[in-house]
Amino acid sequence: MKLKDKTAIVTGGAMGIGLETSKILVKEGCAVTIWDINENELSKAKALLQKEGGKVFAHLCDVTNLERIVELKNSAISEMGKIDILINNAGYVKGGELLAHPVDIWEKTVDVNLNSIISTTHTILPHMYENNSGHVVNISSAAGLLGVPDLSVYTATKWAVWGFTESMRYEAWNKGKHGVKWSSVHPMFIATGMFEGSKLGFLGRLIAPNVKSHDVIAKAIVYGAIIKGKYAVRRPQTLRLTIILRGILPDYIFQKMMLMMGVNKSMKTWKGRG
Repeated sequence: MKLKDKTAIVTGGAMGIGLETSKILVKEGCAVTIWDINENELSKAKALLQKEGGKVFAHLCDVTNLERIVELKNSAISEMGKIDILINNAGYVKGGELLAHPVDIWEKTVDVNLNSIISTTHTILPHMYENNSGHVVNISSAAGLLGVPDLSVYTATKWAVWGFTESMRYEAWNKGKHGVKWSSVHPMFIATGMFEGSKLGFLGRLIAPNVKSHDVIAKAIVYGAIIKGKYAVRRPQTLRLTIILRGILPDYIFQKMMLMMGVNKSMKTWKGRG
C-alpha cells in the first residue's frame, strides 16, 4: 500500500509505539486519527504531529467502551473522509503471578488487549469491506509466540491476537475481500516503556535481544506490515526461530531450551513505566 493521501486510526496513539508509528505515517503523507485514554499525552502528541506538518485528529478514547468506538468511527469518516488503515495498538500490562492479583485486574488485561481489538475491528471493518480496501494491523507480542511466566494473562491475549488476525484474513478471502489486508506485529521486550527492565538470560539475549526503541517497531508496522504487506512481522526477526524449533523439536527439549534462554525469569527484573 502506498501511504500518500491515505488515512489511519491508531489506538493508543499518544505514547510509545503508537506515537512513533503516527510520526512515520504523517511523514509518509497519511492523515492520522489518534485515540488514547491519557488526555494530557494526547494533547502533546497532537501538537507534536501537527508541528511536523501532519493532518491530525485526536480523541480521548477508552477502547473498552464500544459506544465510544462507534462514535469515533463516525467522527473519523467525517473528519478524514474514509478509513484506510486501522492499527490496534492500545495495550495494558500487569505483571505478576496469576494469584498475585484479583480477577478484575486480569479481566482488564483481556478487555484492553483482546476484546477492544475485536470491538474496534467489528466496528470499522464494514467500512473497509464496502470499499474492498484497507489494512488492519494488530499488535501482538513475542509473548504471543511462547509462554511467559508472571505474564500469563497478557501472554494469553497476545496469542489470541495472532489467531484472531489470521482467522480474519481467511474470512476476508472467503468473502472475496482481497483488498482488505491483515497483519500481526510481534515485538520482543522493548527497552523502555511498558516492558522496561524485562529481559531474557544471556543466551536468550544473544538470540533475541530486547528492542532498543519504539521506533524500531513503528518502522516494522509501517514499512513491513503496511507497505510490504507482510502477514506477521517479528522484531527481532530471530523470533521466527521459536516457531521453527517448536515445530521440529520434541516438546521436552523445546521447553528445556526456553529455560536455558531464561524465558522463565524474564519478568523478574520488570519495572514498566513505573
